[in-house]
Amino acid sequence: MIFEKQSGVPKFESAEYADKTKDYVVLIPIINEGDRIHKELKRAQDNNVSSYADIVICDGGSNDGCTAEEILKSLDVNTLLVKKDTGKQGAQLRMGIWWALERGYKGIVTIDGNNKDSIEDVPKFIEKLEQGYDFVQGSRFIKGGHAVNTPFVRTIAVRFIHAPVISLTAHQYFTDTTSAFRGYSRRYLEDERVQPLRDIFMTYELLAFLSVRATQIGMKACEIPVTRAYPKKGKTPTKISFFKGNSELMKILFKNAFGAYNPHNN
Repeated sequence: MIFEKQSGVPKFESAEYADKTKDYVVLIPIINEGDRIHKELKRAQDNNVSSYADIVICDGGSNDGCTAEEILKSLDVNTLLVKKDTGKQGAQLRMGIWWALERGYKGIVTIDGNNKDSIEDVPKFIEKLEQGYDFVQGSRFIKGGHAVNTPFVRTIAVRFIHAPVISLTAHQYFTDTTSAFRGYSRRYLEDERVQPLRDIFMTYELLAFLSVRATQIGMKACEIPVTRAYPKKGKTPTKISFFKGNSELMKILFKNAFGAYNPHNN
């Protein structure tokens, strides 16, 4: 089914392999992740993640065969959403969030599709959402979490630049603010003071904004321990280029700190 572009939501195509079966959904934004996404989904299958939440792929337009229907179905994927419009991760997440809210889910868990995060920890996010938390951030840096083979430069950037700025903006201490492994309540996403479905969120702006907005408006937020593992050798799986990508992230970080993405400002 094709969903035409509407305000705050890109044009996208939906292939639903099964009906809604759970109260929660896992949204996995990907583009050309090759067998990394298949390995991640296999880990989810081995740990019965689909018994806790429907698994939905939010594809940015992959052409490497990683979204082949027979493979996704065999790995317990509930639905494939394919963006047919402009924008990167932020647009893919807006597509997924709109679709998930329309389908009636109580909450959303997001995770990258490059097999670095412990997808088997999804039930822990759902547990916190069920306890009344509105924003749940996964962290490799708190007790019980594991940072495996994290590049030194990335550790320094997260611990001493990104996390402090996000924490100051959010008025609550967070340790692992670049991770997309998070949980969001429906109440948070539908609040008029949040409005995540806006075209201003095209790349990484939405992740930065949603990291801080919950506590700014008095909602409950917490961190839970997760594992984030980089491969021992070979190219680091990331869509962020070292110079241009990181400079854009810094711009987003500080624009967010000054409220540029708040609904009343745009």
